Amino acid sequence: MAADPDRQCAARHLPDAAPRRVPLLRPGQILGPVGLTLMGKASRKKSQGKKAPRDPRTMPAPFARRPFEGLPGESELVGMREIIPAATATVTFTHEGSDHEATLATVLPMAWSGLHRSDGSVLVALQSGGSSGDASRDLAEALLATLALPEGTPLTSAPKASAASPRLQDLLTGTDLEVTLHEGFDFWVEDQELDADGKASLDRANEAVAPTVRLSSAASAYWCRLGNRCYVRWILPHDEDAATDALARLHAAGNSRLGDGRLLGAFRTCGLLVPVWEVAADQPAESHADDLGELAARFETALAETTPLTADERRARHGIVSRQVTLR
Repeated sequence: MAADPDRQCAARHLPDAAPRRVPLLRPGQILGPVGLTLMGKASRKKSQGKKAPRDPRTMPAPFARRPFEGLPGESELVGMREIIPAATATVTFTHEGSDHEATLATVLPMAWSGLHRSDGSVLVALQSGGSSGDASRDLAEALLATLALPEGTPLTSAPKASAASPRLQDLLTGTDLEVTLHEGFDFWVEDQELDADGKASLDRANEAVAPTVRLSSAASAYWCRLGNRCYVRWILPHDEDAATDALARLHAAGNSRLGDGRLLGAFRTCGLLVPVWEVAADQPAESHADDLGELAARFETALAETTPLTADERRARHGIVSRQVTLR
Protein backbone atom coordinates (compact mmCIF):
# COMPACT_ATOMS: atom_id res chain seq x y z
CA MET A 1 0.00 0.00 0.00
CA ALA A 2 1.36 3.41 -0.91
CA ALA A 3 2.28 5.75 1.92
CA ASP A 4 -0.15 8.54 2.63
CA PRO A 5 1.60 11.75 1.56
CA ASP A 6 -0.47 13.86 3.96
CA ARG A 7 0.59 11.66 6.95
CA GLN A 8 4.26 11.82 5.95
CA CYS A 9 4.05 15.59 5.74
CA ALA A 10 2.43 15.84 9.17
CA ALA A 11 5.17 13.65 10.66
CA ARG A 12 7.83 15.95 9.32
CA HIS A 13 6.24 18.87 11.19
CA LEU A 14 5.88 17.04 14.62
CA PRO A 15 8.12 18.48 17.33
CA ASP A 16 11.21 16.40 18.24
CA ALA A 17 10.95 14.12 21.33
CA ALA A 18 12.21 15.72 24.54
CA PRO A 19 15.89 14.94 25.20
CA ARG A 20 16.51 12.19 27.81
CA ARG A 21 17.74 13.55 31.13
CA VAL A 22 20.80 11.82 32.56
CA PRO A 23 20.74 11.84 36.40
CA LEU A 24 23.69 13.24 38.27
CA LEU A 25 25.57 10.47 40.11
CA ARG A 26 27.18 10.87 43.47
CA PRO A 27 30.47 9.11 44.20
CA GLY A 28 29.83 5.42 44.77
CA GLN A 29 26.57 5.32 42.72
CA ILE A 30 26.07 3.61 39.38
CA LEU A 31 23.39 3.99 36.73
CA GLY A 32 20.96 1.09 36.77
CA PRO A 33 18.27 -0.02 34.33
CA VAL A 34 15.46 2.36 33.39
CA GLY A 35 17.47 5.29 34.66
CA LEU A 36 17.55 4.15 38.30
CA THR A 37 20.59 5.01 40.37
CA LEU A 38 22.04 2.18 42.43
CA MET A 39 24.50 2.28 45.32
CA GLY A 40 27.83 0.63 44.82
CA LYS A 41 29.13 -2.06 47.22
CA ALA A 42 31.47 0.35 48.99
CA SER A 43 28.66 2.84 49.55
CA ARG A 44 26.35 0.15 50.93
CA LYS A 45 28.99 -0.89 53.46
CA LYS A 46 29.52 2.73 54.42
CA SER A 47 25.77 3.23 54.86
CA GLN A 48 25.51 0.12 57.01
CA GLY A 49 28.21 1.49 59.26
CA LYS A 50 26.06 4.53 59.99
CA LYS A 51 23.30 2.55 61.74
CA ALA A 52 22.17 3.94 65.06
CA PRO A 53 23.94 2.29 68.01
CA ARG A 54 21.95 -0.38 69.84
CA ASP A 55 20.47 0.35 73.22
CA PRO A 56 22.76 -1.36 75.81
CA ARG A 57 19.64 -2.42 77.71
CA THR A 58 18.78 -4.75 74.84
CA MET A 59 22.29 -6.21 74.58
CA PRO A 60 23.52 -9.21 76.59
CA ALA A 61 25.97 -8.64 79.41
CA PRO A 62 29.59 -9.12 78.26
CA PHE A 63 31.23 -12.30 79.52
CA ALA A 64 33.48 -11.78 82.54
CA ARG A 65 36.01 -14.58 83.05
CA ARG A 66 36.91 -13.23 86.51
CA PRO A 67 33.72 -11.41 87.59
CA PHE A 68 34.76 -10.35 91.10
CA GLU A 69 38.24 -9.10 90.20
CA GLY A 70 39.06 -5.83 91.92
CA LEU A 71 36.56 -6.30 94.75
CA PRO A 72 37.72 -6.64 98.36
CA GLY A 73 37.70 -10.32 99.28
CA GLU A 74 37.46 -11.64 95.71
CA SER A 75 38.37 -15.19 96.74
CA GLU A 76 35.93 -15.04 99.67
CA LEU A 77 33.09 -14.10 97.32
CA VAL A 78 34.05 -17.00 95.07
CA GLY A 79 34.01 -19.28 98.11
CA MET A 80 30.53 -18.12 99.12
CA ARG A 81 29.29 -18.62 95.58
CA GLU A 82 30.80 -22.06 94.99
CA ILE A 83 31.89 -24.10 98.00
CA ILE A 84 30.64 -22.70 101.33
CA PRO A 85 27.17 -23.98 102.25
CA ALA A 86 26.11 -21.39 104.85
CA ALA A 87 27.77 -17.99 105.26
CA THR A 88 26.97 -14.27 105.31
CA ALA A 89 28.86 -11.03 104.77
CA THR A 90 27.74 -7.43 105.27
CA VAL A 91 28.43 -4.93 102.48
CA THR A 92 27.76 -1.23 101.99
CA PHE A 93 26.81 0.30 98.66
CA THR A 94 25.49 3.45 97.05
CA HIS A 95 22.49 3.82 94.77
CA GLU A 96 20.99 7.00 93.38
CA GLY A 97 23.03 9.10 95.75
CA SER A 98 22.05 7.24 98.93
CA ASP A 99 24.08 4.89 101.11
CA HIS A 100 22.71 1.43 101.90
CA GLU A 101 23.71 -1.77 103.68
CA ALA A 102 22.96 -5.33 102.67
CA THR A 103 23.83 -8.87 103.67
CA LEU A 104 25.25 -11.26 101.12
CA ALA A 105 24.25 -14.85 101.87
CA THR A 106 25.17 -18.15 100.28
CA VAL A 107 21.54 -19.26 99.88
CA LEU A 108 18.10 -18.07 100.97
CA PRO A 109 14.84 -19.97 101.60
CA MET A 110 13.07 -21.37 98.53
CA ALA A 111 16.16 -20.50 96.45
CA TRP A 112 15.12 -16.83 96.48
CA SER A 113 17.48 -14.39 94.83
CA GLY A 114 16.86 -11.79 97.52
CA LEU A 115 14.72 -10.81 100.49
CA HIS A 116 13.65 -7.39 101.73
CA ARG A 117 12.77 -8.13 105.32
CA SER A 118 9.96 -6.43 107.22
CA ASP A 119 12.57 -4.65 109.36
CA GLY A 120 14.05 -3.06 106.21
CA SER A 121 17.19 -5.21 105.99
CA VAL A 122 18.21 -6.51 102.56
CA LEU A 123 19.60 -10.00 101.85
CA VAL A 124 20.90 -11.25 98.50
CA ALA A 125 21.90 -14.83 97.66
CA LEU A 126 25.11 -15.65 95.81
CA GLN A 127 24.17 -19.23 94.95
CA SER A 128 20.85 -18.44 93.29
CA GLY A 129 22.41 -18.80 89.85
CA GLY A 130 22.69 -16.21 87.10
CA SER A 131 21.43 -15.81 83.59
CA SER A 132 24.29 -13.81 82.10
CA GLY A 133 27.99 -14.34 81.61
CA ASP A 134 28.90 -11.91 84.38
CA ALA A 135 28.13 -12.96 87.96
CA SER A 136 28.95 -9.46 89.18
CA ARG A 137 26.19 -7.90 87.05
CA ASP A 138 23.76 -10.66 88.07
CA LEU A 139 24.32 -9.94 91.75
CA ALA A 140 24.15 -6.19 91.25
CA GLU A 141 20.79 -6.56 89.51
CA ALA A 142 19.51 -8.79 92.33
CA LEU A 143 20.75 -6.32 94.93
CA LEU A 144 19.00 -3.31 93.36
CA ALA A 145 15.82 -5.28 92.61
CA THR A 146 15.62 -6.46 96.23
CA LEU A 147 16.18 -2.94 97.52
CA ALA A 148 13.27 -1.71 95.39
CA LEU A 149 10.82 -4.30 96.78
CA PRO A 150 8.32 -3.45 99.52
CA GLU A 151 9.48 -4.55 102.96
CA GLY A 152 8.57 -8.12 103.78
CA THR A 153 8.84 -9.26 100.14
CA PRO A 154 11.15 -11.89 98.61
CA LEU A 155 12.79 -11.63 95.20
CA THR A 156 11.86 -14.97 93.72
CA SER A 157 14.05 -14.46 90.65
CA ALA A 158 16.45 -11.70 89.69
CA PRO A 159 15.97 -9.62 86.53
CA LYS A 160 18.18 -10.55 83.62
CA ALA A 161 21.39 -8.53 83.48
CA SER A 162 22.25 -6.64 80.31
CA ALA A 163 25.18 -4.62 79.00
CA ALA A 164 23.65 -1.59 80.74
CA SER A 165 23.50 -3.28 84.15
CA PRO A 166 25.88 -2.01 86.82
CA ARG A 167 28.45 -4.35 88.36
CA LEU A 168 29.14 -4.89 92.04
CA GLN A 169 32.35 -2.95 91.43
CA ASP A 170 30.17 0.08 90.57
CA LEU A 171 28.06 -0.17 93.73
CA LEU A 172 30.05 -1.50 96.69
CA THR A 173 31.88 1.04 98.84
CA GLY A 174 33.57 -1.03 101.55
CA THR A 175 37.30 -1.71 101.60
CA ASP A 176 37.19 -5.18 103.15
CA LEU A 177 34.88 -8.17 103.33
CA GLU A 178 34.37 -10.20 106.49
CA VAL A 179 32.65 -13.52 105.87
CA THR A 180 30.95 -15.34 108.74
CA LEU A 181 30.49 -19.10 108.42
CA HIS A 182 27.38 -20.67 109.97
CA GLU A 183 26.68 -24.23 111.00
CA GLY A 184 23.20 -23.95 109.50
CA PHE A 185 20.63 -21.55 108.11
CA ASP A 186 19.26 -20.11 111.34
CA PHE A 187 20.30 -16.68 110.06
CA TRP A 188 17.29 -16.94 107.75
CA VAL A 189 14.91 -16.35 110.64
CA GLU A 190 17.08 -14.71 113.33
CA ASP A 191 14.81 -14.20 116.36
CA GLN A 192 11.52 -14.92 114.64
CA GLU A 193 9.24 -17.60 116.03
CA LEU A 194 8.52 -20.49 113.64
CA ASP A 195 5.51 -22.75 113.54
CA ALA A 196 5.97 -26.51 113.51
CA ASP A 197 6.15 -26.75 109.71
CA GLY A 198 8.63 -23.88 109.46
CA LYS A 199 10.86 -25.37 112.13
CA ALA A 200 10.79 -28.79 110.46
CA SER A 201 11.74 -27.22 107.13
CA LEU A 202 14.65 -25.33 108.72
CA ASP A 203 15.83 -28.49 110.47
CA ARG A 204 15.89 -30.40 107.17
CA ALA A 205 17.92 -27.63 105.55
CA ASN A 206 20.40 -27.60 108.43
CA GLU A 207 20.86 -31.37 108.24
CA ALA A 208 21.94 -31.04 104.60
CA VAL A 209 24.79 -28.63 105.43
CA ALA A 210 28.25 -30.14 104.98
CA PRO A 211 30.41 -29.23 108.01
CA THR A 212 32.82 -26.53 106.85
CA VAL A 213 35.63 -24.81 108.78
CA ARG A 214 37.87 -21.94 107.73
CA LEU A 215 41.59 -22.68 108.15
CA SER A 216 43.46 -19.78 109.71
CA SER A 217 46.88 -20.29 108.12
CA ALA A 218 45.90 -19.27 104.55
CA ALA A 219 43.27 -16.96 103.11
CA SER A 220 40.15 -18.59 101.67
CA ALA A 221 41.08 -22.16 102.61
CA TYR A 222 38.28 -24.38 103.91
CA TRP A 223 38.14 -27.83 105.45
CA CYS A 224 34.92 -29.77 104.87
CA ARG A 225 33.47 -33.18 105.56
CA LEU A 226 31.50 -34.87 102.79
CA GLY A 227 30.12 -38.17 103.98
CA ASN A 228 32.97 -40.14 105.55
CA ARG A 229 35.76 -38.25 103.78
CA CYS A 230 37.39 -34.89 104.47
CA TYR A 231 38.91 -32.37 102.12
CA VAL A 232 40.72 -29.05 102.12
CA ARG A 233 39.81 -26.66 99.29
CA TRP A 234 41.95 -23.57 98.85
CA ILE A 235 40.75 -20.73 96.62
CA LEU A 236 43.90 -19.16 95.23
CA PRO A 237 43.57 -15.38 94.71
CA HIS A 238 46.02 -15.31 91.80
CA ASP A 239 45.77 -15.39 88.04
CA GLU A 240 44.55 -18.85 87.12
CA ASP A 241 47.39 -19.67 84.71
CA ALA A 242 50.10 -18.45 87.08
CA ALA A 243 48.56 -20.43 89.94
CA THR A 244 48.44 -23.56 87.78
CA ASP A 245 52.13 -23.17 86.89
CA ALA A 246 53.08 -22.77 90.56
CA LEU A 247 51.05 -25.82 91.57
CA ALA A 248 52.70 -27.81 88.76
CA ARG A 249 56.17 -26.82 90.01
CA LEU A 250 55.29 -28.04 93.49
CA HIS A 251 53.76 -31.27 92.24
CA ALA A 252 56.74 -32.09 90.00
CA ALA A 253 59.09 -31.54 92.95
CA GLY A 254 57.00 -33.73 95.25
CA ASN A 255 56.07 -30.72 97.41
CA SER A 256 52.34 -30.52 96.74
CA ARG A 257 51.17 -32.63 99.68
CA LEU A 258 49.29 -31.08 102.58
CA GLY A 259 50.97 -32.92 105.42
CA ASP A 260 49.88 -36.47 104.77
CA GLY A 261 47.05 -35.28 102.54
CA ARG A 262 47.39 -35.84 98.81
CA LEU A 263 46.53 -33.42 96.06
CA LEU A 264 43.51 -34.77 94.17
CA GLY A 265 43.43 -32.08 91.52
CA ALA A 266 41.86 -28.67 91.07
CA PHE A 267 38.82 -27.00 89.61
CA ARG A 268 38.36 -23.58 88.07
CA THR A 269 35.62 -21.13 88.93
CA CYS A 270 35.12 -17.39 88.43
CA GLY A 271 38.61 -17.15 86.92
CA LEU A 272 40.38 -18.61 89.98
CA LEU A 273 42.01 -21.98 90.65
CA VAL A 274 40.83 -24.13 93.58
CA PRO A 275 43.12 -27.10 94.39
CA VAL A 276 41.65 -29.89 96.51
CA TRP A 277 43.42 -32.20 98.98
CA GLU A 278 41.99 -35.23 100.71
CA VAL A 279 43.02 -35.32 104.37
CA ALA A 280 42.60 -37.76 107.22
CA ALA A 281 38.99 -38.03 108.32
CA ASP A 282 39.87 -38.79 111.96
CA GLN A 283 41.69 -35.47 112.51
CA PRO A 284 40.01 -32.16 113.39
CA ALA A 285 40.06 -29.33 110.89
CA GLU A 286 42.58 -27.10 112.67
CA SER A 287 45.09 -29.93 112.90
CA HIS A 288 45.89 -29.17 109.25
CA ALA A 289 46.58 -25.46 109.81
CA ASP A 290 50.35 -25.78 110.31
CA ASP A 291 50.75 -28.01 107.27
CA LEU A 292 48.74 -25.57 105.19
CA GLY A 293 50.91 -22.67 106.35
CA GLU A 294 54.03 -24.50 105.21
CA LEU A 295 52.39 -25.38 101.90
CA ALA A 296 51.36 -21.73 101.41
CA ALA A 297 54.98 -20.63 101.86
CA ARG A 298 56.16 -23.19 99.29
CA PHE A 299 53.45 -22.07 96.91
CA GLU A 300 54.44 -18.40 97.13
CA THR A 301 58.04 -19.35 96.32
CA ALA A 302 56.89 -21.34 93.29
CA LEU A 303 54.59 -18.52 92.22
CA ALA A 304 57.50 -16.07 92.18
CA GLU A 305 59.54 -18.34 89.88
CA THR A 306 59.75 -16.91 86.36
CA THR A 307 61.85 -19.52 84.53
CA PRO A 308 60.07 -21.66 81.92
CA LEU A 309 58.55 -24.91 83.15
CA THR A 310 60.79 -27.94 82.87
CA ALA A 311 59.66 -31.09 81.06
CA ASP A 312 58.62 -32.69 84.37
CA GLU A 313 56.76 -29.55 85.39
CA ARG A 314 54.96 -29.41 82.04
CA ARG A 315 53.86 -33.02 82.49
CA ALA A 316 52.65 -32.21 86.00
CA ARG A 317 50.76 -29.20 84.65
CA HIS A 318 49.16 -31.30 81.93
CA GLY A 319 48.02 -33.79 84.55
CA ILE A 320 46.47 -31.04 86.69
CA VAL A 321 44.73 -29.39 83.75
CA SER A 322 43.44 -32.66 82.29
CA ARG A 323 41.64 -33.43 85.56
CA GLN A 324 40.21 -29.94 85.95
CA VAL A 325 36.54 -29.14 85.83
CA THR A 326 35.06 -25.68 85.39
CA LEU A 327 32.18 -24.50 87.54
CA ARG A 328 29.99 -21.86 85.81
